[in-house]
Amino acid sequence: MRTIDWVPGAGGGHIRLVDQTVLPAELVELDIHRPDQLVDAIRRLAVRGAPALGVAGALGVALAVQDLPAERARAAAAELRAARPTAVNLALGVDTALAAFDSGGAPAALEAALAVRDEDIAASKAMASRGADLLTQLLPDRPRLTVMTLCNTGALAAVEHGTALGVVERLHLDGRLERALVCETRPLLQGARLTAWELARMGARYDVIVDSAAATTLAGGAVDAVLVGADRIAANGDTANKIGTFSLALAARHAYVPFLVVAPETTVDADTPHGDAIEIEDRGSDEVCSFRGVRTTPEGATALNPAFDVTPAELITAIVTDQRVIANSGDHSTEQEKR
Repeated sequence: MRTIDWVPGAGGGHIRLVDQTVLPAELVELDIHRPDQLVDAIRRLAVRGAPALGVAGALGVALAVQDLPAERARAAAAELRAARPTAVNLALGVDTALAAFDSGGAPAALEAALAVRDEDIAASKAMASRGADLLTQLLPDRPRLTVMTLCNTGALAAVEHGTALGVVERLHLDGRLERALVCETRPLLQGARLTAWELARMGARYDVIVDSAAATTLAGGAVDAVLVGADRIAANGDTANKIGTFSLALAARHAYVPFLVVAPETTVDADTPHGDAIEIEDRGSDEVCSFRGVRTTPEGATALNPAFDVTPAELITAIVTDQRVIANSGDHSTEQEKR
């Protein structure tokens, strides 16, 4: 299954993507023929996850320059680039395809977009191997691992395989996964809806836990490692990821459990000096005060709804990319024996 892809056709082509808003009840694919349709899909989270958004940005530009005059295509690309501000990959994908368009026209933009797609697939495979190898180094006495994860970082967040959940998949295929503990991930339940769905499809053993149970589960010694993704990694190693990641990192530090961030090298943003410089998207009250159209709070209630939080570098054992492992000097994996 590919979460997002380009469908060639006579006179051009279009984008096809999995509509993640209807999972796990249905597996529905959307055909995207216009840039504004893609912007809508991104904003309502039909497609989400930093790597998938990077591919969406690049393919969206290819779609725009294929069908629109140059000036209108650039305006559409700017709207696409701003659809979600926290994930650096979306802007990078747009910029990559636009640069190719400037030098070689619409065919070059499509070629660059397809290269972004293919590079994401290769990156996912590399991260899976690198992350699994690192866990062997950090936990050499544990042939089978229980891991905790948050939100969705699998194939649905990329094109294939994914980031942190790609590592979990690798452990499962290698016979090294005891089970995965999946935080439900309020308010939209990407863990309970999407990650659990992916784990079930791969035949892996898992349990869903409510977000507020994560800290006590870690403190109880039931978890060997925490694996999360990232939407932006600052130059100093701070990371922005789904809201609740910071809490997991604090709990993992308390429990002396390795806390690994798995993300492609493209998520490292050298232009963002530290976590405080990352723009955090607030998605408004509706997602918190209701769920799928059913009101869960009193009429008139409002909510704070930051989609992401920032985890300081000192709480991260290591960042795993497709190209390297960035180990924190404050690595607490050596304290496993204290558990």
